[in-house]
Amino acid sequence: MAYLRQRRDGRVENRESISTRGGPRARTLVVFRGALSPDLLERAAALARRPLDREALRERAVALGVPLSERRGEATARALLRELRQGASLDPLLVALLREALAPLVATPMPEALAEAAEWLGVGAERRGAALRGLLRTSDRLVRARPARRQREAPLFPSFASRPSRR
Repeated sequence: MAYLRQRRDGRVENRESISTRGGPRARTLVVFRGALSPDLLERAAALARRPLDREALRERAVALGVPLSERRGEATARALLRELRQGASLDPLLVALLREALAPLVATPMPEALAEAAEWLGVGAERRGAALRGLLRTSDRLVRARPARRQREAPLFPSFASRPSRR
């Protein structure tokens, strides 16, 4: 029987319980962060010793608050795009095959504002968090390095106040 277990660090494990001579044991099939996708379920099904009840796993994911995704293959595409942006090279034959496979797919132009963010596609939460902490440290240094604000001087004219009259 396969089940989901949420860890303290945010990862989710897809595990399978099996019977052994020494008693019941659990075997990890897939560990992931983020959404439960069909790709992850296929990978778990390939590693499982018994048939996987995908619907029960989806229901458990909803109960745990794990998002569900119906998209397939995006993780691989994101990883390839990340490697290419980092300077990796491909065999020219693979490039031609990829272009042929991608040609019939519908594409929308990317806004210029998002083009720079594309390098963060598929990057893990640890790296994004480290980059955010670096930006926060930089902004803190900039604020500290700037000269102190001048304090507003007291007004030169007296303020008017009503006094009770004496009779």
